[in-house]
Amino acid sequence: MTYLILSYITLFFYSLSIILIFFYSLAQFNLLLNYLKNKKKNINESREKFDFTKESEIPYVTIQLPIFNEKYVVERLLKSISLLDYPKNKLEIQVLDDSTDDSVIQTKKFVEDYAKTGLNIQHIRRQNRVGYKAGALKEGLKIAKGEFIVIFDADFIPKQDWLLKTIPYFKNEKVGVVQTRWGHINRDFSILTKIQAFALDAHFTLEQVGRNSKQHFINFNGTAGAWRKTCIIDAGNWQSDTLTEDLDLSYRAQLKKWEFVYLEEIETPAELPAVLSAARSQQFRWNKGGAENFRKISQKVIAAHNIKLKTKFHGLLHLLNSSMFLCIFTMSVLSVPALFIKNHYPQLNVFFNIMAFFVITSILFFICYWYTFKNLRGGGLKSFLKYVSLFFTFYSIAMGFSFQNSIAVLEGLFGKKSEFVRTPKFNIEALKDKWRENVYLSKAISKNTIVEGLLMCYFLFGMYSAFVLDDFGLFPFHLMLLIGYGYVFIKSFKSA
Repeated sequence: MTYLILSYITLFFYSLSIILIFFYSLAQFNLLLNYLKNKKKNINESREKFDFTKESEIPYVTIQLPIFNEKYVVERLLKSISLLDYPKNKLEIQVLDDSTDDSVIQTKKFVEDYAKTGLNIQHIRRQNRVGYKAGALKEGLKIAKGEFIVIFDADFIPKQDWLLKTIPYFKNEKVGVVQTRWGHINRDFSILTKIQAFALDAHFTLEQVGRNSKQHFINFNGTAGAWRKTCIIDAGNWQSDTLTEDLDLSYRAQLKKWEFVYLEEIETPAELPAVLSAARSQQFRWNKGGAENFRKISQKVIAAHNIKLKTKFHGLLHLLNSSMFLCIFTMSVLSVPALFIKNHYPQLNVFFNIMAFFVITSILFFICYWYTFKNLRGGGLKSFLKYVSLFFTFYSIAMGFSFQNSIAVLEGLFGKKSEFVRTPKFNIEALKDKWRENVYLSKAISKNTIVEGLLMCYFLFGMYSAFVLDDFGLFPFHLMLLIGYGYVFIKSFKSA
């Protein structure tokens, strides 16, 4: 009797996870439909813009560069900013340097050299790092002269015409943010960078365009975008009570009816984390921050009277993005006992047949990601075969990250605070084979690694069980989980 009760409890949470992921995939498919409709009729083409042939319409702009211990990339960053095409008398640059190492001296020298060329650039230091990045941006905003605030993280390399292509969209006084799509200069460096680029491409095409084209809430992505200064202040300014201050401010601004413009066609190149420890810290921060923002803002979204129901629905799912990892982890762990329950209770075959229908979830994700991949990388048979390989690699490794990301989500939902851990930058192209000498690389092995090694063995047992029970329905799923956790486990030691 006890075994039967435990079986039903297991199946309840197993099926609940599957159903939640299924509904999430339906929402993603809806975004795909929005995306495809927008491709036929680009809403940005009809937006009013400043006429930069008239000097009176060229606004004053402040560029903020928040940096912390960036000795490998700061020179590249400042060079790309110095080359931006914009009237010098309408531009100021704030290097918001919170560094605690000798890179401060290096950065100060670069700033002084560029200032001598006539560039209006300041090296701004704080006494402490209160509020981390959000605190630095807020501090810089106090003295910013610009009507519009442009933000670039240290690993970004904006193209020369970036300002000329983005700032004009602020002519409409309701526009609070203009965001561009991230590019990836080291996309093909390794399997890790390939799958990160694959996931980010989907976000910056399918999700951002899919939401923005229907006036649903989107988010400023922390960098490679511009804010109207009055929008930042009206929305409550930068706040550091979550790890994703960009998502937080984005929602507070849109709840106040500020409009966001997303420019998919403008790519801003950047560098992806090239080692697992760096990707881990970034993933943890993003996923915990997403959960923190759900905890902070979801009730405000639900209670808002001036927002359409469909926009609320997509907004809540957006805030719950990271929580999908918790569903994936729950489903995967319970899939092994579910295999035994299925073979122990033949009368439950109807239930498992119904659950098998939800394989359509993977099909929907496959279709969604294919369209975004094709849009950026091209179509054709060769491209499709490359996509298939990349999709299943991404799917496997993403599931391998689900344990640590689930911890991040739970900490965020339950309000456990943690330090803002920056993602170390490498400048892979310049360092070449010497990138492993990066002094910012963490040599410590994550405490989650042992559990991930055990999970790798657990899903190997799941594959073995398929032979014992002569039931191979979940064998491909357990194989992907074995590969995913195995990759994360092994790479954790290699990058340490």
